[in-house]
This record gives sequence, C-alpha cells and structure tokens, in this order.
Amino acid sequence: GSGPAINGGLYIMENTTFTNLFTPFDRSGASTKYQPLRESARGRLRALPLPSPRTEDWRFTSVAPLEQTPFELPAATPPIDANLLPALPTPETLRLVFVNGRFAKSLSVLAKIPSGVQIGSLADPEAGTLSLTQVADYQDNVFTALNTSFLHDGAFVAVPSGTIVEQPIEIIYVTQPTVKPLVTNPRTLLLVGDHAQATVVERYLSIGEGTYFTNAVTEIVLAEHATVDHVKVQQESLQAYHVANTQIVQAAKSTFTTHYLALGGSLVRNEVRVRFDGEHAESTVNGLYLAHGKQHLDNFTVIDHAKPNCASHELYKGILDDQSHGVFNGKIFVRKDAQKTDAKQTNKVLLLSDSATINTKPQLEIFADDVKCTHGATIGQLDATQLFYLQSRGIGLDAARRLLTFAFANDIVGRIKIEAIRQELETRIV
Repeated sequence: GSGPAINGGLYIMENTTFTNLFTPFDRSGASTKYQPLRESARGRLRALPLPSPRTEDWRFTSVAPLEQTPFELPAATPPIDANLLPALPTPETLRLVFVNGRFAKSLSVLAKIPSGVQIGSLADPEAGTLSLTQVADYQDNVFTALNTSFLHDGAFVAVPSGTIVEQPIEIIYVTQPTVKPLVTNPRTLLLVGDHAQATVVERYLSIGEGTYFTNAVTEIVLAEHATVDHVKVQQESLQAYHVANTQIVQAAKSTFTTHYLALGGSLVRNEVRVRFDGEHAESTVNGLYLAHGKQHLDNFTVIDHAKPNCASHELYKGILDDQSHGVFNGKIFVRKDAQKTDAKQTNKVLLLSDSATINTKPQLEIFADDVKCTHGATIGQLDATQLFYLQSRGIGLDAARRLLTFAFANDIVGRIKIEAIRQELETRIV
C-alpha cells in the first residue's frame, strides 16, 4: 500500500490503511471545528515518507508491522468497569479518562476543579485550542501528522497565571482491544501560566491483551516561572504498538520535570522534545524502560538549548531481559548564542540475558563556547562482586539478583513525588 522509496522512507499514499480511514472517520460525527487542521495535516501526511532503517533517527526501529497491520477505527466506546482502573493516587486527584480514544465522563473525576482551571475534553466546543499544533508541529513528523489527521478528542488542561493546583491531574488513555486491530490517536494539551504550578500523570493502559496501535501526541507549554511535574506511565498490552511524541516549550525561569516509565508494548517509540524559549529555565528528563520476551523499546530525546543560562538534566535507565531490544538516541543542541548552558545526559543499561541488545547513541551538538555539557552511556550486567557479597550474607542468588535489579530501577522510580504512583511502580518492578 505504500508508494515509491524516497529520502530513505516510503510515502504514505492514498491507498494505505490510515488514509482509507479518513472518510469513515469524518462520517463518525467528529468535531467539525478541527476539520481545517485535519485537512492540512492530511495533505502533509501524504507528502511525508515513513521512516525506514535508512532514516538516521529510526536506524534501529522498523515500522514495518504498522504498515502490514490492517488497523480499524474503534466502534462505539465500550463500557468499562471503573474497578478495572487504578486507584486514585490521592483522594483529591482530578482524573480524565478516555476509552478507545473517546472521553468517558462517567469514569472521570472532576468534582473539585480549582477556580479558573480548565480541565476537560478537546471535543468540548468550548475547549481552548489555540495552542494546538503550535508546539507539536506536524510538518516534519509523520506520526504527528497522522495524529492530527484524526484530531477530535483528547485531554485539555489550562492552569491560569498564579494558580497552584495542589492535587495531581491524572489523564488515563484506556484501550480495550477487539478481534480486529484498532488505532487510536490520543491528544493532550497542557498550558500552564505565569507563576502557576501543576502535577500531571499521563497513563496508557489496556483492558486485556490484543493488537492495537496507540499514536499519541502531547503538547506542554510553560509560561514564565511556571512549574510542571509530569509522569508518563506506559503499561499497555504486550501485543500493542505505541508511538508517542511529547513536546515541551519553556519560557524564562520555568521548571519542567518528567519521568517516563515504559513497562508494556511490543513495539514502542517514545519521543521527548524540550525547547528553551527563555533564559534561566530548567528541565529534568528521566526515563526507565523494562523489557522482556521480544519487546522493542525505543527512546528518542531532543533537548534544544535555544536560549542562554538554561540547565537540563537527563537520565535514562533500561533493564532488558530475554531477547528484548532497547534503543536510546538522545540529542542535546546548544545553539550559537546559548552561552552558560549546563547540560548533562546519561544512559545506563542493565542486560539480564546474553540475548538482550541495546543500541545507545548519546549526542551533543554545541555551537556556543561557554558551556558545561557532558554525556555518556554505560552497558553491563549485574555486578558479580555485589552478587557475591549479598550471597555471603545469606541471601540466595535469585533474591540477590532481584535486589540489585530493583535498586538499579528505583533510582528513577524513587524520584517520583506522588507516593501512591511511586509505590505502585515499585511493587510492579519487584
């Protein structure tokens, strides 16, 4: 169904699985206010090549399974038992739930929204959408163009200037697989005003096992002095495909922290792009990916130091077992006038079997001369000396392996500030 090879990729032409879904999607009652955006993105989608092994940023990840699977749009939103969802992280948590791509008001918890804060569905006619596509540009990213081509629903959060949202805001995208493989395009827009603060948890879950494709885009905008603490947990079916683009733009003196946990999926590609648009901003980008069987987990990050006097800290850790495959491709750009940049990037990987593999590529591109930048990667197995020490203290080999593996992973999980989320993930890792 794809066109001729060009620029190291394949064009998405009119007769592909995805473009064939445009007409039924438009007839499904999708919000008309997004139709101009959808049409623009579809035009761009048809012109963009799919990534191939010759595409540098996708060298180690093949999208062939996405081309070969006959995905369909979800039918009516299935009823979901609320007891199947995770417990609220705190009693005061605000929760938005989307089932197979559609807002599920009955499962959401929105009773105590602070004054002035807007939280709801992008399908709501009154949802503010002026910033959509201003951060996550679909001109050069084929999967963002695909997401925008089906833009209809998703999470919208706007925190006005000076407002501190004390309770966490949790956004859950649930997929209930069917006999036929489904495709959903979750969209999240988070706007945080001057001197405002928010904590946001973004979850991707499945009810049961099955093949489906989650193609997610998240846009986060921080105004001056804004603070955002963000956690993304991907716990999807082990038969699922997950491609996500999270893009963040920070104004002066803003602070952004994100922790990404990849625990599910057959083929996963998670992209995080941070751009500093003002001085004295700070960003922390952390990730933990756990894979077994034949899972493929790809992590791609870009930290764009476009302004001087900004700091970024990045730590990604991977634990790979069986025949799983991990990828880390991290880029730090320091532009010509971005003096006094302080950037650190680290990737550490623990291989639990001889068949597990990792491709890691930390990168620095520096065009300023007064900066402090470091990057590095370490790959290894459990330390034999540490194992011997624990065994000499009466701890069995399996228990010793679990202890050391947990300690390695908990370096990331332990940094999550929401206690219930942290404990839940610690239990899962154990």
